[in-house]
Amino acid sequence: MWWFQQGLCFLPAALVVWTAASFVFAYITAVVLKHVDPLVPYISDTGTMAPERCVFGIMLDVSAFLGMATVYVRYKQVEALTGEAEIKLNRLNRFGLLLGLISSFGMCVVANFQKTTLFSMHLVGAVLTFGVGALYILAQTLLSLKMQPHIHSKGIYLARLGIGVWTLCSIISMFISSVIMYSSLRGVDVPQKLHWIPGETGYTAHMISTVSEWSLAISFISFFLTYIRDFQKINLRAEAVLQSSHLYDWAHAGVAASQNHRREASESSPLLAGGT
Repeated sequence: MWWFQQGLCFLPAALVVWTAASFVFAYITAVVLKHVDPLVPYISDTGTMAPERCVFGIMLDVSAFLGMATVYVRYKQVEALTGEAEIKLNRLNRFGLLLGLISSFGMCVVANFQKTTLFSMHLVGAVLTFGVGALYILAQTLLSLKMQPHIHSKGIYLARLGIGVWTLCSIISMFISSVIMYSSLRGVDVPQKLHWIPGETGYTAHMISTVSEWSLAISFISFFLTYIRDFQKINLRAEAVLQSSHLYDWAHAGVAASQNHRREASESSPLLAGGT
């Protein structure tokens, strides 16, 4: 059995690979069509112009769905491992689920509201994705701290802690550089500016901001790589529970006759009666 066939580990793996492919595809397309500069543009800039924005939006919507599925499976796994007696852990686990779902929804907002079209909504989506996503990473890191060493090793906790620190540093760097860039470009419509000339006002702050955004995105999706080994040890199943043997809202003669026929066939079956 291949590693990706074990449990549900394909979920975080697919989330990371698909999201990374979304960024790379949009970047290559935007650069080839000369919609952005090749030297580290904003991720949002690579998904602003057609046709790359269409595929970028669809691919990020799929990433959001994979993200919701992943955070739900993680929630169910922690719930099963901790038990009902761990009240604080269960509360933190439920809070983490809420943060993860909100962050995944924010990805949909980012994908479908381009910065050059409706910048305010795009900014809200970015805050939901990365801001709330950072809180999700914090919640899961705290869960990992509480769950080691009895449920998993200290190494996985340290890995998640390291990625969390990486994410926080990227957020701080991006925020400070963005503030400096916008303050130095008063009167300039920065969200509409897709091309930058080296040496112009705000260029250095812009480059620091874009590098920080890519660093933030990479750290964010890298966190889900730490779920792969955990998800190899869990499976979920859906069970169909029928409330009735038919879909009518009232008793139906055809249904009753069919049930009687099946009952008679069962009673007269030589195999079920013990015959050979």
